Amino acid sequence: MNITEVKVRKFLNEGKLRGIVSVTFDGVFAVHDIKIVQGEKRMFVAMPSRRDDNGVYRDIVHPITIAARNEIEEEILDAFQRELDTAAAQDSPYIQ
Repeated sequence: MNITEVKVRKFLNEGKLRGIVSVTFDGVFAVHDIKIVQGEKRMFVAMPSRRDDNGVYRDIVHPITIAARNEIEEEILDAFQRELDTAAAQDSPYIQ
């Protein structure tokens, strides 16, 4: 399964949340509300989740293997950085 599109939905500058993206696989399957989070050492990707009856957040969708997670995260972060660079070059008011 290949990532055919990463669409940045929101850029955020407050708190640890940096952005929200949607990813399309093979042009036929989309996953929305993937979060880009600034961690203490690096940015990382958090999959869509919801709170269960016990108040614990659980991923709704997630990669099964570490290799798949790394590949998805790398593509998302690369696409996000490209969008940041483009917005900064255009002096976008949404990027600070």
